[in-house]
Amino acid sequence: MRLVNIIPDVDALLAMEPDELGLRMLPALAAFAREPGISVMLSYFLPAVVSGQGPRAHLDQYPSHRRNEVHIALTEAWAWLEGQALLVPAQSHVGPHDVRMLSRKAQRLATEANPQRAISAHRLAKDTLHPAIREDIWALYHRDKYDTAVFEAMRAIEIAVRDVGGFAARDVGAALMRKAFDVDNGPLTDMTAERGERQALSDLFAGTMGTYKNAQSHRKVGLDDPDEAAEILMLASHLLRIVYARRSRTAAP
Repeated sequence: MRLVNIIPDVDALLAMEPDELGLRMLPALAAFAREPGISVMLSYFLPAVVSGQGPRAHLDQYPSHRRNEVHIALTEAWAWLEGQALLVPAQSHVGPHDVRMLSRKAQRLATEANPQRAISAHRLAKDTLHPAIREDIWALYHRDKYDTAVFEAMRAIEIAVRDVGGFAARDVGAALMRKAFDVDNGPLTDMTAERGERQALSDLFAGTMGTYKNAQSHRKVGLDDPDEAAEILMLASHLLRIVYARRSRTAAP
């Protein structure tokens, strides 16, 4: 499996971010590592892919006049793979060296039947999530526990609303959101906003809870799309930021 078979269009390759290109490189790197007498080194891999030179080079690769652009893109992608511990120092060498091997996770990703799914599963950046859910939810998401990650994120919103709004443990779900963001007297309602905006925010919180927490609670939903799960978790993170901003406002003298 050569990289040109995976990404035949050089313009498509150059348009990719380092993370996407790096993940798409993994099957080619795995095949490269299996070739006899080959060490997985950037200085070996680049000439083979870019210019048809070096060990096991292929002469029908990307256009020679795009060589420098491809070289830079692959170097960035290689650096990303190392940063994610997908390419790690080879154990067969001692002392400082540039020889790499695919980590166990990289070997699994290299055989992923749906490359886009593997790429999608890495798009949820940890630091984009609210601190209240950052550690636990991110870990669940990256273990492919999408249903559980969404449910726990919704539960975190519920807990935050109860805490900030001073509600009892029996207050749950969409009904809790309606009370907390009641347009006339909700403790988390911004009374300086127009009535229509207050109603819209109440609808957003109640609708989110009714759609994503209640469905997860009452039946097996089977959420298995990493992109969809990431979008829901980002929504949850945004709602948590609103709730905790209300706490800061109510706590101000």
